[in-house]
Order: sequence, then C-alpha cells, then structure tokens
Amino acid sequence: MRLMPLITAVLVAVSLFYAVIQRDKLFAIAGIESGPDAPLAELETAAQEAESDEGNLIKVVVARSTSQIVDNAVVLRGRTEAAREVEVRSETSGKVISEPRRKGAFVNAGDLLCELDPGTREASLIEARARLADAEARLPVAEAAVPEAVARRAEAQSRLAEAQARLSEANSRLSEAEMNENVAEQLSAGGFASETRVVNAAASLESARAGITSAQAAVDGANALIISSEAGIGAARAGVESAGAQIVSAQSGVAAAEREMANLRVTAPFSGLLETDAAELGSLLQPGSPCATIIQLDPIKLVGFVPEADVGKVEVGALAGARLASGSEVQGRVTFLSRSSDDSTRTFRVEINVPNADLSIRDGETADILVRADGRSAHLLPQSALTLDDDGRIGVRLLAEGDVTEFAPVTILRDTIDGVFVAGLADSVNVVVIGQEYVVDGIQVAPSYQENSQ
Repeated sequence: MRLMPLITAVLVAVSLFYAVIQRDKLFAIAGIESGPDAPLAELETAAQEAESDEGNLIKVVVARSTSQIVDNAVVLRGRTEAAREVEVRSETSGKVISEPRRKGAFVNAGDLLCELDPGTREASLIEARARLADAEARLPVAEAAVPEAVARRAEAQSRLAEAQARLSEANSRLSEAEMNENVAEQLSAGGFASETRVVNAAASLESARAGITSAQAAVDGANALIISSEAGIGAARAGVESAGAQIVSAQSGVAAAEREMANLRVTAPFSGLLETDAAELGSLLQPGSPCATIIQLDPIKLVGFVPEADVGKVEVGALAGARLASGSEVQGRVTFLSRSSDDSTRTFRVEINVPNADLSIRDGETADILVRADGRSAHLLPQSALTLDDDGRIGVRLLAEGDVTEFAPVTILRDTIDGVFVAGLADSVNVVVIGQEYVVDGIQVAPSYQENSQ
C-alpha cells in the first residue's frame, strides 16, 4: 500500500480548503490581516507554514514491553474414562439363589453379587475330606514298615556273619581231618598204626566235609534272607511314597471341592458402581456367564491423544487440568504417556488421574485438557496490537532505531482477558500498539510512548 501520496494529497486538500474556504481562520492562525488587499506572497507563506505545522510524520502509540516467563501448556481434546471396568463372570454352573443388586448401586470389594445353589457340592467336599483322612492314616503304617524291614535286614546280616564264621571253622576242621587221614594212612602202611586209627581219621574227614556243607547252606540262607529284607525295605519305602501320593491326591480333591464351594459366591473384585443389574434370582449360570458389570470411578482417568509434534513437551507426573462438558473444572497429574503412536492418527495416548470422591464425574464425558509444559519467554500485548504482513503472517510492528517501523512475526501462546502472550520477540522491544495498520516497513513515524503493564 502506497500511503505517502495519499497523505500528501490529504494535506494539500486541507491546505487548499483553509486557503480558499476558511481563509480568514488561516490568516488568524498565521497572524496576517485578512482582506482583499492582503499580499499574495503572505498568503502563500501562511499556507506553507500551516502545512509545516501539520507535519509529514504519522503519529503512533508505542508500548515498551519486556518479556516474562509464562507457563506453557499442551491443549488436548479428550474424554473421561473409568479407572477400572470389569464384567464379573461365574466360574461354575448353578442356579442363582440370591436377590439381584440393581445397577447404580455402590458395592465394596468382597460384597456378594451372585450366589449359586450348592447342589451336591457339600457332599463331594465331605467325601474328599474323608479320603484325605484315610490317606493320612495309612502313611504312619507304611512308615512303620520301613524300620521293620531294616531290622530284618540287620538280623539277616548278623546270621550271615555267623554262618560265614562256621564255614571258616568247618574249613579248618576239614584241613585238619585231611592231614590226620594222610598221616594215619602213612603210619598204617609202615606198620606203625592200626587200621582202626585209619578208619577214625577217614570218619573225621567225612564229618568235616559234612560240616562245610552245612555251614555253606547257612551262608546261602543268610544271603537269601538279606536279599528278602532288602526287597522288604524297598516295598516299605514304596508304600510310604504311595501313601504320600494318596495324601497329595486327596488334598487336591479337597482343594477342588472347596474351590467349587467358594465359586458359588461371586463377589465384587473392587469397590465401585454396578453398571448393570446382577443376575436375576432363579437364572442358570454356566462357567463364563456374566453376573454383573462393575466400574471404578474414583479416581477417574482423563484420556487424550497428543500429536507427535507436542509429545516431547509432555512428561509423566506433569500437572494437568481440564474443563468438562458439564462446565466443571478438574486437576490431576499425568500417569501414563504411550511410547507407541496410533497407526492411523499418529498420536500418543496420555492418561491423567483425577480424584472423584463424590463420583460426580461420569465415564465418557468430553473434556478440554491442558497439560503443563516447560515455561517460555513471552510478551503480554493487547490483542489489537497484532497485524498481518503481505504474506499473511501474524505479527506486530516494532519501532526500530530512528523511529522506523518494521514487522516481526510472532507465535501466540495463550489468550487471556488481559491480552495475548506472544513468543518470538527479543527480551525488550518497542511495539506499535496504535497506528500499526497505517504504516509499513521502513516508515519513519512520530511515536508517543506508554509503558506496557505486564
């Protein structure tokens, strides 16, 4: 826009108006007597002086502004979400015998939601406990058989030692009898011993041989007894292990029966509100059949999605606030920031925990969320000070050295009732707040200053 020719034309028109139409006033201002005899030179001089008094510079108002650190925030659009929501289901089959709780009721953790008919489960539990008692009674008997078998083995080992001693003695007697017989036969052959001595020696030899046979039989019997006792020990120990296995099996049966009995009572896993009615009295539930749906609203979560350009500004633990669709305002802290973005929107899920002791905040309400980020240096300016350059960029007109104007682009951080916070300027600047629309870059102006209150 070419403003100087326009301004010059306006000034000339004003001068001609005063020179022709309001000549008397012009002469009064210039101190020249009016009338037909006034010299033309004086009239021209008065017109020139009047034009000089008006001046050629555009008057503007300039505010001296100093930057300040302001809290920054990431703006999100999100919703409220229950902290937990569970559809409680039955783990066994049975007919409901309890009165149903109605939706909207508050329940504490452990409160009964559905109770099922036990049927024959109590008898099964009694039978399982009886089997356990029988198995536990058999264990001491099996354990007592082990030391008995060990004692029999020790006795067999003692008999074996005794039999081996007798066998050794019999071997000695056999050697002695063989030697006596040999001596008797030699003496008898030389005529120095009678036949009777030879016969007795032979009889002693046979007796010694019979003793060896008897002693060997005793040794074999003792070895057989040891083998039998070893087998008895193995059998006794196997009996102990079998009794232990029977106890474990019986304990498992008792635990299963008790679990079945416990599953007859479907309880609330946590404190919250019933979102649906509990199963109706008389209805049949199967394993996996729903009993009721329960939600926890204290604390409640604010869920939003951060663009990837702003995800670096959000940290876990940061303070956050939100305005709900109902108009209420809440505060909390960031508890979760996703490390993986949504494939379709390229945004990151953020969760904020908010206290909700009175349960006034409902699940699924729309929320405008602000997450506090690191502060930035900014200037607080009146919104009217903003302007656009020829390229459509938003910014302000600054007063440079020599009272010359120049355009500076800015970034709007926040809009308040006192003005707008803008970033992108030096720490201390002179901003044209009135008249910025009538100047362009490089125009010298006549400024009047005001201090910009921060």
